[in-house]
Amino acid sequence: MSITLTWVGHATWLVDTGHGVLLVDPFFDDCPTAAMKAADVACDAILVTHGHADHVGDLVAIARRTAAPVLCNWEIAQWLNRQGIEHVVPMNLGGRAAVPGGTAKMEIAFHSSSLPDGTYGGHPAGWLLDVGGVRAYFAGDTALFSDMERIGRRDPQGRGIDVAVVPIGDLFTMGPDDAVEAVRLLAPQVALPQHYDTWPPIRQDAAAWARRVKEVTGVDARALRPGERVRIDVVGAPSHG
Repeated sequence: MSITLTWVGHATWLVDTGHGVLLVDPFFDDCPTAAMKAADVACDAILVTHGHADHVGDLVAIARRTAAPVLCNWEIAQWLNRQGIEHVVPMNLGGRAAVPGGTAKMEIAFHSSSLPDGTYGGHPAGWLLDVGGVRAYFAGDTALFSDMERIGRRDPQGRGIDVAVVPIGDLFTMGPDDAVEAVRLLAPQVALPQHYDTWPPIRQDAAAWARRVKEVTGVDARALRPGERVRIDVVGAPSHG
């Protein structure tokens, strides 16, 4: 039981569940740190946390080309429909839907959301995935909030969070200090940072953050390079390359 996560850059991820590839927050061509271009992306479903341009920049183009279903909130779904995208799964906070390899639950996040044309983007969200036998949490753009302890609680089968992806950039999201506390509340086996170093205002020392997480919480934290991947195994240590 394993999945493979690839950090494309900023807050964009590819998640290979063993039954398909999930794309989280597609932002490629205008991202200065992205490891690939939108035209090179293959995916089987797209998950969107909120409507800001640095999370949906290439959403319409990829959804149109791949015909992959887009899981998003109601407001973003309506915006996509107006762009001619019909294969959309409109959801709202607390809802769960099927994705290749398992399920995706839309969790709360504390942020803002508007779409590239200025229209309201609905409530921002995070994603709790149960895929490939692995529980993976993508916090999205968010401040620290106490419900992270609830999200990290063990499920009825006794499973906690295997991997948590949290923002550390500060200014627009929680910064490194709050992100350490987020990891403590979530108590994952592995923690990965995102939403940093894309532009100077959110530059951070991710390697130093990862060391601090391990010292403070004991969690295996690691900072990937754009394009780098990590395999998360439910049994045994994660590997990356």
